[in-house]
Parts: sequence; structure tokens; C-alpha cells
Amino acid sequence: EVSRHYRSQEFREDLRALYWLAGVENKPTVFLFNDTQVVSEDFLEDINNILSSGEVPNMYSPEDFDEVKEALLEEAKKEGISETTDTMFSYFIERVRSNMHVILCMSPVGDPFRNRIRQYPAFVNCTTIDWFTEW
Repeated sequence: EVSRHYRSQEFREDLRALYWLAGVENKPTVFLFNDTQVVSEDFLEDINNILSSGEVPNMYSPEDFDEVKEALLEEAKKEGISETTDTMFSYFIERVRSNMHVILCMSPVGDPFRNRIRQYPAFVNCTTIDWFTEW
């Protein structure tokens, strides 16, 4: 849950947990994010990167990724993936992209939505937009 003390570090930790579920445990996962949860614009930058490439820059230190690599090693060998860090990272991201679905809930009213759409192009280019009007 997002509180006023929730910052980028906690957001990244939660993303790592989601990536672990989707990439290592190979479980279908949904990441639901509401515009009221934007405590920092850094959150939106990370979501833009997830949508466009599946990667969040600098989310894993080399030591952190070694743990992921170790957990994926057996599955990767079964699929004929080499053990290099680059190929293991690509394999991991591919599993995340196939298992994790991102749902963004944003109000289209006002300037914040318009500005975010301009600033983060993956919100338009890499999503399907469902517009809901009054019921």
C-alpha cells in the first residue's frame, strides 16, 4: 500500500518482488497502478520503461541479479540458454514481459493526465486505452 512515506526505494523493492514472481517463479502477475498512488514522478518513469522495454534501469545491482540468475539457472539450461549474464538477463526480462500485465488507472480530467501522456510516450504507444464515461 502506498502511504505518504512511500518513496522510490520502496517502489523499486516492490517492483523487484513483482519481477521475481513473473520472471523467476514464472507466475502470471498483474501490476495495478492508480494515478492517486503517484508519490514521485520517478514511479511513472519506471512504469514507462516497463511498458516500453520491460526493463527498469539500475533496478538490480550485479549482486542482486546474481540471486536472480542463480534461481533461473536450471530453467534456462532446460531451454538451452547460455549462462552469461547478458543472456540470462534477456531470458529473465522475456519471462517478465510474458507474465506481467500492467494496468494503469488514470483520470483523464485536468492537466496532469495530458502532461503525463506527453512526458511518458509508452503510456499511449504500449498500451490499450479503455475510456470509461459516466455509467
